[in-house]
This record gives sequence, structure tokens and C-alpha cells, in this order.
Amino acid sequence: MALPVLSSSGVKFRRVLAHFPQELSLGFAYGSGVFRQAGPSAGHSENNMLDFVFAVDDSVTWHMMNLLKNKSHYSFLKVFGPKQISNIQSYGAGIYYNTLVPCNGRMIKYGVISTDALIDDLLHWRTLYVAGRLQKPIDKSPEGQFTQLMALPKNLQQKITSLVDPPGKNRDVEEILLQVAHDPDCGLVVHQGISGIVRSSSIVQSAKTILTAGAKKICNLQCEEIV
Repeated sequence: MALPVLSSSGVKFRRVLAHFPQELSLGFAYGSGVFRQAGPSAGHSENNMLDFVFAVDDSVTWHMMNLLKNKSHYSFLKVFGPKQISNIQSYGAGIYYNTLVPCNGRMIKYGVISTDALIDDLLHWRTLYVAGRLQKPIDKSPEGQFTQLMALPKNLQQKITSLVDPPGKNRDVEEILLQVAHDPDCGLVVHQGISGIVRSSSIVQSAKTILTAGAKKICNLQCEEIV
């Protein structure tokens, strides 16, 4: 069941977007600042950081315009200009984050990704860094799980079959995925396959955070986590 979006979110999001260059092919918000969370912290969602992803057709041009409007959002990397920022964006999961940005009385974080990189991740799950934020719950019956497994990108199917099928058996993918669908640990196997895809890009993406956020913001993030 989908979690309810916080009240009046649409208006707030449009006001945030008004601060940025409008040349977006797609923009979406995600996380606890958007959806009400279950548990003791449910009542505090309105105070949580708002997380956005902006997909742009031309990263260099978009960063150039955003530097003119919102230069303070960037770390020291702004001195290298939009082309180098776009080059750094291309590493890891292909997304460049500006974090701890005050906007309309809220703290926001936004990532910029090229439209092509986003489409590639959605279709082929190359990194699952952004595509993973758009996943929905699935039917958990064996039949439903098999249908979903067969619809997965080949990249992930190959990861799953390499985990399940011992070397030398040479079974076909459909047979292996049918076995996985009837396994009570199906979710764990899929999770392991996804983790294998995400791991390498996440390491590079995390390293990029030191550059894109800057030392001061990294320190503030760590202090917030301790609190």
C-alpha cells in the first residue's frame, strides 16, 4: 500500500522548483520528507530534509544556469565551472548532489542526473542508485514473483543466476528463476543480486560526496547523524 503524501506537498514542491532552472525533463521528490513514515517519528516528517532528483537533457548547460542562480549550493568545485562539475557527475551512479541547501524554510538535497543516464538505469538497472528510489512493492506469491523475476533487466537476472546456479549445471535462466520464485528466501536472493550491482557505484558515489558537498557540509551531516 502506498504511503500518503504529506498535505500541501504539491504546492511546496512547486515553490522549491521555482528556485531552479526550469529546463528539466523530470523532477521528483522522495523519502521521509515526502511520505509519512510509520512509527514514533511519523509526526516529524514535515521537518525532515526534502530530497529531490532533477533529470536534465544537457548537464553542462543546466549546471551553468544553476551556478548563476544558486552558486552557494555548490562546494569548492564551483570554481572549476559547469563542464568539470558535469564530468564529476558522470562517475559512480551518474548523479551530482548538492546537500544541506536552505530553501523556503526547509532544508533540501537535490541530485542532478542526465536524462540518458536515468533512462539507462531505469531500463537496465546499471547502478540502481536512482532507479531504486522509484521501485514499487510487488506480488509476493510464487507465480507473481516469477512474473516479476522474468521482467527484471538481464543485468539483474544474470546476478541472481550466478548466485543460485552452481558452476557446471548450465541451466537456463527461466528454470533458475522459477526455482528462485518458489524459494522462501526469494527476496533475500534478489536483494543480494541488487547489492552486487549497487555496491561498486555506491562506493564511487560516496567518495564523490566529499567533493560535491564540501568538508563543512559533511561535518554537519555527521553531527546530525550523531544527534
